[in-house]
Amino acid sequence: MIRIIEVDTTDRARVRQFLDFPFRIYRDIPQWVPPLAGDAARQLDRTRHPFFRHSDAAFFLAYRDGDVCGRICVLDNRHYNAFNASRTAHFFLFECEDDFATSRRLSDAACQWARRRGLDFIEGPKGMTALDGLGLLVEGFAHRPALGVPYNRDYYPKLLEDAGFIGKGDIVSGYLSPRTLNPAAFEQIDRVAERVKARRGLRVARFTSRRALRRAVPALLDLYNGALGRAAGNVPFTPDEAKVMADQIIWFADPRLIKLVYRVNEPVGFLLAYPDISEAIQRVRGRLWPVGWLALWRARKSTRWVNINGMGIAEAHRGGGGTAVLFSEMRRSIVEGGYEHADLVQIGIENLPMQREMRDLGITFYKTHRMYARALGSTVT
Repeated sequence: MIRIIEVDTTDRARVRQFLDFPFRIYRDIPQWVPPLAGDAARQLDRTRHPFFRHSDAAFFLAYRDGDVCGRICVLDNRHYNAFNASRTAHFFLFECEDDFATSRRLSDAACQWARRRGLDFIEGPKGMTALDGLGLLVEGFAHRPALGVPYNRDYYPKLLEDAGFIGKGDIVSGYLSPRTLNPAAFEQIDRVAERVKARRGLRVARFTSRRALRRAVPALLDLYNGALGRAAGNVPFTPDEAKVMADQIIWFADPRLIKLVYRVNEPVGFLLAYPDISEAIQRVRGRLWPVGWLALWRARKSTRWVNINGMGIAEAHRGGGGTAVLFSEMRRSIVEGGYEHADLVQIGIENLPMQREMRDLGITFYKTHRMYARALGSTVT
C-alpha cells in the first residue's frame, strides 16, 4: 500500500529522507551528478532560500511498506504568476521508482495542493530559480549532465504521461569541440564581429580576476533580467535571488569565460560560461565538507569541459550583428581556455534561427529535455 506524506520541513528526519532518496534511485547510474548538498538542503529551508520570501512550496514523499519510493515538490511561484499573468504551479524534484501507482499518487498530491491554492495548471520540471535547469531528460541518457542541468531515469517520461501530463515543449543542449569547429564559418563570424564592433562602437570586457568579476556582476544580472528574464515564461531575478546567483557565479567562475559587451559605458550583451566540475562533484557525492571543496577547486583548473550557460543581447540592440560578437567570444573562450569539450546548455527548440546558425558552426545537439503540463482537473486513478 502506498502512503503519501507532506514533508514538514522542520522535521530533520523527513527532510533527510527527501534528500537521500535520489542516491538510491541513481546508485547504478554512472552519468548522474548529485546536487551540491548545501544547495539541495537550502531548497527545503524556508528561512534561507530566497524563493520563500515571495512564494510557497510543498514537498511530498511516497512510502511503500515503510520505505520511500518516490518524491515530488510543487511550487506556487507568485512572482512568476504575477509577471506572466498566469495561475500556474510548477513541479520539481520529481524522483520515483518505476511504478505507475506511485507516480500517480505523487502527481495527484501535487495537483491537489496547487488546486487548493487557486491555481489551474501545472507544468515542469521547473525549479525555484533559473539556475535550477528545466525539463525532463528524454534524449541523451548516455551523457553526463552539465552542472545544474537535470538528469533522470529513462522511464520517467512514461510515468508522467501515465499520470496525465503531456509534453509541452523541448529544450536542447549542444556539443562543441575545437576539433569539430567549422573554421570557415567562424572566420566569417569573426570578421562580422569586428565590423559590428567598429560600426556600433561595441567593446568586449574580459576579466582576469574574481575581484573585477564581482564588480561586474550587477551589470550582468541587469542584462540577464532585461535580455532573458523578461521573455514570456521566464521571470526576472529578485534582488535576493540575484545575490545567490552572484555568489554561485563567483564561486565556480573562471573570470576569463564571462564576457560583457558594452556600447560606450552601457552594458548591452553578455556571455556566461563556467568550467564544468560535475565529474568532481560525482567523486565527492555533492559534499563540500570536510575536503570536497578542495577537489572542486582543483577541478576548476583541470577540467577540459566548459559549460556555455547563457548569452543575450539587450532588446534595444538586437538585429545589428550583436549575436556574431557573442559567437566569436564563445569560440575564443573555448580555444583560449584550452578546453576540449563545450556543452551549450538548454536552448529553446523554438529558437530555430539560432539552432541553424549553431549547426553551421559545427555544434551537434545531443541532449533533449521536455517540459510536461497538466490541467488541474480531475484526479488520475
